[in-house]
Amino acid sequence: MNDQVGDEARLAALHSYQVLDQPRPKVLDELTRLAATMFDTPMAAISLIDRERQWFAGDVGLGVPETPLDVSFCATIIPARKPLIVPDATLHPRFSSYRNVVGAPHLRFYAGAPVIDEDGYVLGALCVIDDEPREVADREIDALNIFAGQAATHLAAIRTRLRMAELGDYLARTEQREEDLIATITHELRTPVTSIQGYLELLCENEELAPYRRLIDPIHRNGQRLVTMVDHILAGTRPHDAPLPEPVAPIDLNTVVTAALASCRALAALRSEPIDVRPAAPVMVRADLARLAHAVEQLLRNAMLFTPVDRPIVVRVTDTPAPAVEIIDRGIGIRADELPYVFDRFFRGRHARDQAVPGVGLGLAIARAAVAAHRGSLQVTSDLRGTTARVTLPATG
Repeated sequence: MNDQVGDEARLAALHSYQVLDQPRPKVLDELTRLAATMFDTPMAAISLIDRERQWFAGDVGLGVPETPLDVSFCATIIPARKPLIVPDATLHPRFSSYRNVVGAPHLRFYAGAPVIDEDGYVLGALCVIDDEPREVADREIDALNIFAGQAATHLAAIRTRLRMAELGDYLARTEQREEDLIATITHELRTPVTSIQGYLELLCENEELAPYRRLIDPIHRNGQRLVTMVDHILAGTRPHDAPLPEPVAPIDLNTVVTAALASCRALAALRSEPIDVRPAAPVMVRADLARLAHAVEQLLRNAMLFTPVDRPIVVRVTDTPAPAVEIIDRGIGIRADELPYVFDRFFRGRHARDQAVPGVGLGLAIARAAVAAHRGSLQVTSDLRGTTARVTLPATG
């Protein structure tokens, strides 16, 4: 009876967030996409456990909005309140008979951590999933817990904004209308393409379909390009005075850099000179992990696009005199007469235009807006010997 009363309280807490059966919040989709990238899995989700179903508040590669609890790995985390790691579901006494293990999409690896809200209720889990067995290290479990904590923080922020709107706060209503618009675009365009991407990755790994790889690969590449372009334009064309999220949780800057590097993995693989990463002892800042990692990713991409593949790029984390990330390249540099305009939306220098360097001129504008939202600063200096971008943030203390 006490368990039933406890679950009723948990369900009441879950429903207070008012996200079930609504367009998925963009920040949660971003968080799951970042988790899938860091763990290199085709599927990831933020699963909220309702009375008879799990509903995906964030999703990469699953292609459905919800599933019943009888196929839910995440539901078992609710009473345990701790991470669940399943290296190979076919060998697990409980999960081996699940129909999503026996049949499509043939789940094998599962790693999930509980999403616990500020009142101590377990709302669900953040998980990464693969159709191949695998192992995880302790540091990866720590990272998974960080992602789950970020999901809880974002859900709390969403609920706070809804309550502010109900009180008639004009600023909250304006922000909510913007988020609804972005969520609608996400739901109608990016989410279906992202779902297709997840299943295409599974098809690419199927040896029986090898003769069709030349057809599948271009579809996958162009779908990913479409998703990235939509996200990039949405972020870069946000109204100049639109509110951006405040820093939300303590994060190690080294984790931010690792996430940004993971997002640039394909571009980095083309370089003959590996990126020189110089981490520091934990450097803690208060940050939205997905947004700050995206800002650093933009700076990394710029460095790689404008630096020959055989020249060095250094990424350095430091806490002196303040928490900072520096990206130093030995590329072509930025002309002195163009440097004042590099943060302008859609600005592309002469070299970018002449050499048809990919991009629409939004990367630095997006990065600066994200850093400013964290009460930090972004400085770019350059000469003919290369470019240095420095992100400086306030310390947690």
